Amino acid sequence: EKELTEAVRPEVYFVKEPHAEALSMQELMEKLEDTLPDSVSITGVTVSSDKSRTYQVSLSKPRRASIYVNPYTGEITGRSERLPFFDTMFRLHRWLLGKSSNDNGIAWGKLLTGVSTLALVFILITGILMWLTNRNKPLKASLVIHVNKGWRRFWHDLHVAGGIYATLFLLAFALTGLTWSFSWYRSGFYACFGIETPHGGHGVARNQPRGEQREEHKGEHGERHHRFGPDGEYHSWGWGGRMHRSPYRHWDKLLETMKKGNHGWQQISIKKDAVEVVPQGRRSLRATDQYSYDRRSGDITDVLPYDAQTKDVKVRSAVYRVHTGSWGGIVTRILSFLAAIIGATLPLTGYWLWFRRKRLPSPRR
Repeated sequence: EKELTEAVRPEVYFVKEPHAEALSMQELMEKLEDTLPDSVSITGVTVSSDKSRTYQVSLSKPRRASIYVNPYTGEITGRSERLPFFDTMFRLHRWLLGKSSNDNGIAWGKLLTGVSTLALVFILITGILMWLTNRNKPLKASLVIHVNKGWRRFWHDLHVAGGIYATLFLLAFALTGLTWSFSWYRSGFYACFGIETPHGGHGVARNQPRGEQREEHKGEHGERHHRFGPDGEYHSWGWGGRMHRSPYRHWDKLLETMKKGNHGWQQISIKKDAVEVVPQGRRSLRATDQYSYDRRSGDITDVLPYDAQTKDVKVRSAVYRVHTGSWGGIVTRILSFLAAIIGATLPLTGYWLWFRRKRLPSPRR
């Protein structure tokens, strides 16, 4: 999806003529902020090591909203959205084009998808057992798909041999996908890894914003109040009216610090509460090293490499990567795509073989 979307809409994700230097992060964010509604704020920015790529700027709403910006001009090139085809496929895959939930608490599309996935697991496992117990020819011959012995033989081999090739991938997709379908399965699945699942959600609970802290002191113009709000922004009120100190004033410093400290980085994401870095060579963009920083000074206060993160973070990240086939980079994504295509043919070839068996004898070996 990522590669096809970027190929269809290159003007959103790429800059035609990269300049020598990008605009400062503070200037770029403040310029962008002026174009947003008052109810929407900037929550972070993701920078790629590829200078021909645009910046991805995350917004407070709607949920998971983001836009892409030319880092050299500040021009908004587009927003993050699925192509209509992929949007339809996603909703079909998750909810059978229905809703994620409804008023009575039952999402029928989601329920039917989950039940179908359970049936798929049962069919795959019993198919493996049948193949192991009924195989009466050498293993090598069982794994060959003949394309020059007629359609009947081809469909038979595609169902048997193709199914064996795809089974492990399909089982991985199904067993991990069920964690999004049923809470009871999700709890049991993660319990196998010694992880307790938070009630009511699939993901890891995020850190809650810190409470407000207030300080008061006397200034030359009388009493002045300072406050660091829950988003870390610094506000000042005085007799001359309200003054605002930019929440992005340290983002340039943070970006340069991350670049110097992470040679060969792939991606840097600056947020209001942390910085996330994807080192070069890491196959998943979700496997990030995390840096905490002081919002007042922009100094790094703590480092948490991905290898040192808790088990639940790693397992949940691995579940997503296994489900999407992205655990081994582009190679496993292509293999997963082919396995999914074969998986889609299994019901068709299975019914066809059953129908033909009722009318004709089995093909000769």
